[in-house]
Amino acid sequence: MSRATRPLGTGESEFDRRRRRKGAIFAWMCGMATLVGVVALAILLVDVLLDGLGRLDLAFLTSFASRFPERAGVKAALAGSVWILGLTAAISFPISVAAAIYLEEYASRGWVTKAIQTNIANLAGVPSIVYGILGLALFVRALGLQQSVISGALTLSLLIMPVIIMASQEAIRAVPRTIREAAYGLGATRWQVVSYQVFPMALPGILTGTILALSRAVGETAPLIMVGAVGFLAFTPKGLTDQFTVLPLQIYHWISRPQEEFRDLAAAGIIVLLALLLTMNAVAIVLRNRAQVRR
Repeated sequence: MSRATRPLGTGESEFDRRRRRKGAIFAWMCGMATLVGVVALAILLVDVLLDGLGRLDLAFLTSFASRFPERAGVKAALAGSVWILGLTAAISFPISVAAAIYLEEYASRGWVTKAIQTNIANLAGVPSIVYGILGLALFVRALGLQQSVISGALTLSLLIMPVIIMASQEAIRAVPRTIREAAYGLGATRWQVVSYQVFPMALPGILTGTILALSRAVGETAPLIMVGAVGFLAFTPKGLTDQFTVLPLQIYHWISRPQEEFRDLAAAGIIVLLALLLTMNAVAIVLRNRAQVRR
């Protein structure tokens, strides 16, 4: 008797048992893969906290880098990271969202648009050091911006703009076509449809992509080294043309020194960097949730 015609109450067939067994094995493998990542992250965090919490105090946050471990702090690096992160978000977000809206709502579906889409996808996978070389050639030398905060912010903006554009396009595509058709049916112009219907509904997804992109930018070191970020700085940036350093670069310099005290300082710097990243993500998540409620 076939499985399809088997009477009720005759028990589970061998086919059903194999299928259930395969499902259980697959679920177990997925759970173990997740557990490996979680355990590795937990071990790293515990190790960093054990090494760095003892050095983390107000003096550490308000002191500049020094050759003497007991005097060293992250004031300049923290200020530089905030400058770079804020400028990068201010530059990359509006340009990327505008590009995504144009490509999805205004551009024709010809081969030119497809070529642009392909190049944007390729740029999202380019190594960050390549963007550093581009920033050095374009912003530092060609435009004469020198080794400054604005050069670093523009370089990181180029790095994360493809990611934000692709995430924004996916969020805009997710808006139901019926919303647009209903708005057009009521006599709305394309600008009104985009600004009052499409963009508000896509904003949570756009902000999610922006969070991921900025999370990548806050930990980058190679592009900033190329455009002139320094390892030790005895002042905080006061303007766009000042020199700067960032937390990842400061941590790298500390961890490369032979003294054990500097390794503890590096662990404390990692904690500060994680706190900055979590704060930035929390602000973006609050904005995203508010946008979802308004929608």
